[in-house]
Amino acid sequence: MKKPDDNPYVEPPIRAEFDGTDEITEDEAREQIELLREAVEYHDYRYYVENDPVVADKTYDALYDRLEKVEDEFGLVDQSSPTRRVGGAPLDELESREHVVEMLSLDSSEEEDEVRAFDERVRETVGEVDYHVEPKFDGLSVELVYDDGVLEAAVTRGDGVVGDEVTANLRTVRSVPLRLREAPERLVVRGEVLMPKDGFQELNRRRVERGDEPFANPRNAAAGTVRQLDPSVVADRPLDVYAYDIMETTAEVGSQSEAVGLLEELGFLVDEESRLVDGIGGFVEYRDELLGRRDELGYEIDGVVAKVESFDARERLGSTATHPRWAFAYKFPAKTDETRVAGIAVQVGRTGKLTPVVLLEPVDVDGVTISRASLHNEKQARELGVSEGARVEVERAGDVIPQVKEVIEDGDGSFRMPESCPACGSEVVQEDEHHYCTGGVGCPAQLQGRLEHYASRDAADIEGMGEEVVATLVDEGLVSELPHLYDLTVDDLRALKGFGGKSARKLVEEIEESKEVSLASFLTGLGIRHVGKERAARLADSMDLDGLREADANDLRRVEDVGPEVAETVAGFFEGRGGTVVEELLERGVEPESKETGGSDVLEGQSFVFTGSVEGYTRRELTDELERHGANVTSSVSSATDYLVVGENAGDTKLKDAQEHGVEKLDEKEFREDVLETL
Repeated sequence: MKKPDDNPYVEPPIRAEFDGTDEITEDEAREQIELLREAVEYHDYRYYVENDPVVADKTYDALYDRLEKVEDEFGLVDQSSPTRRVGGAPLDELESREHVVEMLSLDSSEEEDEVRAFDERVRETVGEVDYHVEPKFDGLSVELVYDDGVLEAAVTRGDGVVGDEVTANLRTVRSVPLRLREAPERLVVRGEVLMPKDGFQELNRRRVERGDEPFANPRNAAAGTVRQLDPSVVADRPLDVYAYDIMETTAEVGSQSEAVGLLEELGFLVDEESRLVDGIGGFVEYRDELLGRRDELGYEIDGVVAKVESFDARERLGSTATHPRWAFAYKFPAKTDETRVAGIAVQVGRTGKLTPVVLLEPVDVDGVTISRASLHNEKQARELGVSEGARVEVERAGDVIPQVKEVIEDGDGSFRMPESCPACGSEVVQEDEHHYCTGGVGCPAQLQGRLEHYASRDAADIEGMGEEVVATLVDEGLVSELPHLYDLTVDDLRALKGFGGKSARKLVEEIEESKEVSLASFLTGLGIRHVGKERAARLADSMDLDGLREADANDLRRVEDVGPEVAETVAGFFEGRGGTVVEELLERGVEPESKETGGSDVLEGQSFVFTGSVEGYTRRELTDELERHGANVTSSVSSATDYLVVGENAGDTKLKDAQEHGVEKLDEKEFREDVLETL
């Protein structure tokens, strides 16, 4: 993208001969398309980035419509065209993708002393420095990857190493350039997805008018939108992406100021509040200034960030395992107000933990109505003195999460955690400072989390059973207990939003394949408290499923790494509702098999990914067989993958990722001959 002053497309390139398409050649069409794309991109930049349009809407629409018509009639469409921003076909699920450069978090504090201590550590290592400062956006971090100036991938931060690929969604955001003019060969940008305050209010107004629940705050709205499976939904919501860091590039960039200047020159949306200051004193002054003006900004922020200006100095400072040593976030204090406690309810979480929820008389805190706030546990409620009738000061921690800060006037002091689960009636037990429902997979309040856990990679490994799919199954009443998962039909799924015939059949097939599962994976998936992957493997090595179902606590204590508390928990699980759930799973054909012997380390250190099906095997069988001989089998392709096994009906995404990462591909014949037959 050329800078505005250099761009010749202030006036649209519409000539008389552009009126029709019958009289032009394909070469002329290509020329028109190139001119029209540059014009539309330029006017998008002026409108969505500069907020300074230079043509009327009618003129812009004429440019856009002409471009779309010529592209369609000559079949000259590609993903970098601005006409592709309307959104593509819905996805079955978001694919995981490894970041080009690890996306670390920032060290932070609300205390000025800690900010100055950060500066002292910097100066002890590299001497006096200048800081480049900027707002700390309250949104969703993303990585944008450009090859030869074309947007190739957009990935959420995730765990910092791997995130969700949301390229199709961010193509619809007008402030994200699809093509960069005179760009470096390689450019990886870090940015923040935000929903502007005015766009958020308008979106909520539309949702209320339609009868939908409004979003709680702009951050939640932005994060939820970016992870949509249907790009057309994203295209219809007001999002911006602010670029603030260059993570990798072939361009010559030696400082943060140069990086921000290059981003602006290339057409990215950069924040006008960022600037260079003199030392830590300038940073503290900047923080105080922005704290006083944050309500005037068009987007939410929860602090400010200082970054060492010089990239050479950053190199010398380095990073810890979690954050760079050359940057620090100075957080704003939470916003507060007062109200009265109307009551305290108890919510059962996905892991069975009971959490007190304070029901408040609604109070407005900086434009957000707060009517509830969560406490960590009963101990915190007692220490704060929170009970029905109390007058309390509430705050929005991080400007988002409502919390009770302190009690100003005592209530009736009546709150106690219940002795039985409010959702399923099972016994409630206390462990340390927390209370837990013992109902396990039989507790409906835990159902969604349990289903996600059961379907995860270390458990039944049901591909396609992500958070959104599980939530839909539960919300629509198709799955009210774990065993009901195996009653689902293709017709059940096809009736749900987001499912077609192909995706419905695929999920049903995946569920059917999961019936053949190792005992260790099955035990992991049941979500028994204290029984993770490693402990489940030890239990499976010690006895079969029938033995586990009949074992008492004394029997279980003989297993390695199973102490008295764990033994009681496992025995209680099978004696209670958990035992009934296991029986119902077995009745539906689930066959947990004890661990096979005779494995080897012949595949030690080798990583495999499967796409498509291999005749005669389920995905679970192949995974178990390869892992039994030392291999690592993962669900997504990355630079750490050694082989992609390509079976029948292989997916395009994994094939593309394999090509990008230089991963060797094995067809079914090669896989059988070179791998399976050698085991």
